[in-house]
Amino acid sequence: MSLPKSSGKDQQAIWSARYLGAGTDYLFGIAPNRFLERRAGLLTQGRTALCVADGEGRNSVWLAEHGLEVTALEITSVAVEKARKLATGRGVLVNFEIGDMMAADWPPRHQQNAFDWVVGIFIQFVGAQDRARQMDGLKRATRPGGRILLQGYTPRQHLYRTGGPSDVENLYTPKILRELFADWIIEELVEYDDDIAEGSGHVGRSALIGLIARKPESA
Repeated sequence: MSLPKSSGKDQQAIWSARYLGAGTDYLFGIAPNRFLERRAGLLTQGRTALCVADGEGRNSVWLAEHGLEVTALEITSVAVEKARKLATGRGVLVNFEIGDMMAADWPPRHQQNAFDWVVGIFIQFVGAQDRARQMDGLKRATRPGGRILLQGYTPRQHLYRTGGPSDVENLYTPKILRELFADWIIEELVEYDDDIAEGSGHVGRSALIGLIARKPESA
């Protein structure tokens, strides 16, 4: 998901209100993100996964259904309550945590170099000045040989206006992601347009980018 530019407390309040406003519906649906879903075959190359800014659980629950031991991080308890209901209804276990991935002490020591997969789906709530710090947190959570999977919007998304942040500097380009992961092995980097239907939050033609990058064994 993508969050407005604001402090952690502001983001918590904003997203609590949005999830409450969806009522019993799931703002971004209950199906997994399509870029993630289409890479299901790769998930056998790992046992543990961390899903950040996980919202109402659609991606973490799907990962758990595919046999991974999943931890999900989300900033608002409103979303986590709905995520827990989704996991229970689907018969899987997910370790749901409430926290801010932009906090100075994240990830905690026990989650550093811990995960085979770190998944960030539409986490474009920071601009250029904070993006490297955000990605450094994801990198620290990934074990040597593990992978980060990202899905986001490109600046062309402002032509479609079907979701995503209003600030263009929050959006990804291939150049931005190559620079951020210059010290990693980029296994896939694709930029494309597609029609998406992810609840009421993301609907319609969208300008998308997807990345899979692997942490060097020596890191």
